[in-house]
Amino acid sequence: MRRCCQGVGLPCLFKGVGMATPRPPRYLLVFDFDETVVAENSDDSVVRAAPGQALPEPLRQSQRQGSYNEYMQRVLAFLGDQGVRAADFKAVYENIPLTPGMPELFQFLSKNHELFEVILISDANMFGIEAKLRAAGVHSLFRKIFSNPSSFDKRGYLTLGPYHSHKCLDCPANMCKRKILTEYLAERAQEEVEFERVFYVGDGANDFCPSVALTSADVAFPRKGFPMHRMTQEMEKKQPGAFQATVVPWESAAEVARYLQELLKKKC
Repeated sequence: MRRCCQGVGLPCLFKGVGMATPRPPRYLLVFDFDETVVAENSDDSVVRAAPGQALPEPLRQSQRQGSYNEYMQRVLAFLGDQGVRAADFKAVYENIPLTPGMPELFQFLSKNHELFEVILISDANMFGIEAKLRAAGVHSLFRKIFSNPSSFDKRGYLTLGPYHSHKCLDCPANMCKRKILTEYLAERAQEEVEFERVFYVGDGANDFCPSVALTSADVAFPRKGFPMHRMTQEMEKKQPGAFQATVVPWESAAEVARYLQELLKKKC
């Protein structure tokens, strides 16, 4: 079955009669990072590098809804003022634990890498994500990582910027994951790579937005008891059938691996 991109506003592409046999099934697996790949919010984790492992109360209180990226810019500036440098940040990120079952899921994906294209979309920062994925030995699994740009300036401070601008009213100003996913699917379609199914593994409210764009062929894996899971349940109650993707909640990422393994068995 060829994937139809109707659910994300993309044109369908079809092969003509008599053309070469289609390639084996290809799937796109999309990961969130914070509280999905790793068991913590990595933005909170960096506070462990601060003196006393705490932020000043006025700084903590400066966080406002809708401007979290700017808040983290202030947090990183404060940490820089306190002498926190690249090695300190790297150590914190590398030691954030993976979520339960995530090693098993990564092992499964490594064994079946020819069938799954894996990307990551996160509202964290590129430095922290790459540090953790390399430490876990799984960086090479990911074809592409989308996150807020981060780098160290001349002072040695970790700086953070917004990923992009967008018009989505449901997402923070610096990132709409639906826009990223839609553009990625369009880009891959132009490269003649289409996916039979898209799998989305996440936990947060900003993971709900892209999951609404999934089609009935796709699967959303919301972490049980987290905002993405609650929002899918609320949507189903208010608008039955509006959420098209199959919903498979998980507590351990090993459950995601088992679901995908069963899917492959059915394809054989």
